[in-house]
Amino acid sequence: MSGGGGGWRRSGACARCCLVVFAVASALCVSAPALYWRYKKSFLSAAAGSTTTTTTSSSSSAAAVCPPCLCDCPPPLSLLHIAPGLVNLSITDCGKDDPELNEEMQKQFVDLLTEELKLQEAVTKEHTHHMNVTIVEARRLASQYQREVEKCNAATETCEEARERSEAALTKEKRITAMWQRRARQLGWQDS
Repeated sequence: MSGGGGGWRRSGACARCCLVVFAVASALCVSAPALYWRYKKSFLSAAAGSTTTTTTSSSSSAAAVCPPCLCDCPPPLSLLHIAPGLVNLSITDCGKDDPELNEEMQKQFVDLLTEELKLQEAVTKEHTHHMNVTIVEARRLASQYQREVEKCNAATETCEEARERSEAALTKEKRITAMWQRRARQLGWQDS
């Protein structure tokens, strides 16, 4: 339940933010041409007034060179004509028809803070559980490797003991062989 409330709160905030961005972008797109033409017209009239006050001869020659433009364009549409409901829209009206969003917006700050703390506690518990599982798995692998090491050590000790016994047996056999060779030579046997 705590995760669902946070989702509604985030989606409501996202919806409000998107609506505000859309309203600002729409207002700029609609009113930018009108502002541009108004600014351009006032700039041209201010520039024409400054040239007439400085010198009348240069303005008359400028007027002869560049006649005023006669434009038959319709006036730009205002925001009130395009979207009359958009001007009266306020952020407080956002989502008032959605009962779940309205209920979420009516919650007390303490309730929202408590819900956020519960969500953080759940995330912490999940993180702790994941860490505990990882530690148990690491201990299991460590004990498995320890058993393998003990097996290897036991096998190495067994091999070392067998090598020492075979070395002793080989030394004993060499002594016996040397003794029999001495006896054989004493009895007249010769190496070929």
